[in-house]
Amino acid sequence: MNVMVAGGAGYIGSHAVKQLIEAGHRVVAVDNLYRGHRGAVNPRAEFYQIDLAETEALADVLRRHEIECVMHFAALAYVGESVTEPLTYYRNNTAGTVSLLQAMQTAGVRRMVFSSTAATYGEPQSTPIVETMPQEPINPYGWSKWCVERVLRDYGAAEKEFSFAALRYFNVAGSAADGSLGEDHDPETHLIPVLLLAALGRREKVTVFGTDYPTPDGTCIRDYIHVEDLCAAHIRVMEALRPGDGRFYNLGIGRGYSVKEVVEAAERVTGREIPIEYGARRPGDPAVLFADASKIQGELGFAARHTEIDRIVATAWNWFEKHPDGYGK
Repeated sequence: MNVMVAGGAGYIGSHAVKQLIEAGHRVVAVDNLYRGHRGAVNPRAEFYQIDLAETEALADVLRRHEIECVMHFAALAYVGESVTEPLTYYRNNTAGTVSLLQAMQTAGVRRMVFSSTAATYGEPQSTPIVETMPQEPINPYGWSKWCVERVLRDYGAAEKEFSFAALRYFNVAGSAADGSLGEDHDPETHLIPVLLLAALGRREKVTVFGTDYPTPDGTCIRDYIHVEDLCAAHIRVMEALRPGDGRFYNLGIGRGYSVKEVVEAAERVTGREIPIEYGARRPGDPAVLFADASKIQGELGFAARHTEIDRIVATAWNWFEKHPDGYGK
């Protein structure tokens, strides 16, 4: 299949490009390189530096390469930043996707796999979270993705041949098994990379926010899905879509790990003591969040392979040890 990966130079998108090529698909990667890295794009993929707002340029690429499906990862994803810069998030994440859909409509491309987020659920009343639970985001990032899901529903209702899937998940972690790809964010806010950078001496310490939650060890519990499992799910869904489909799936490992459990895993994997500072809770941090991913397993037979936190951390450590400066500054 001819596939365009929007956000193909980002952390998840670059892994998707790699997996798609290895699965025999022909891939075009598109990224504005605002936070992506040109060096992360597989050399076997065609690459275009294009912003989502450039509708005509996107349509031209879609036509030129006879694209059959768009896999969409191009989003800004810092929750705190979305609160202080909401217009930036609605412009890129929501309006940018509308521009991409307009380009697809112009070029006659009728299939999209959208990388959504479990942040659309907000603070659920119970866990694990299932797809039928109310979606009540609590920040502009979550709302910007929720808006896209609404747009996809409406566009799918109007264009009967259009098919889409929106995949919702929490924390993505790990790196390519061969160590060729990994995380390189600026600023870095994800727990596992922050811990590993501290283990390398690149950070002075790591702050754990809150130790008095109603959990076994007092720290927050979250769902971690390995980036390779996440991309494999996107590909499985892409290949299953049929005209008129509108699918929504949670992705995850079916359980959560506490912050302390992740810290301990990082110390076991690296063999190094990581300096930890304990701080107060952050406003709006629920005690436990993880998704029920049984729907995609039941319908498509997909289940994550990486479910042990040590294994997930070990793949990330493989990347950070080899690339302490990421893709280079």
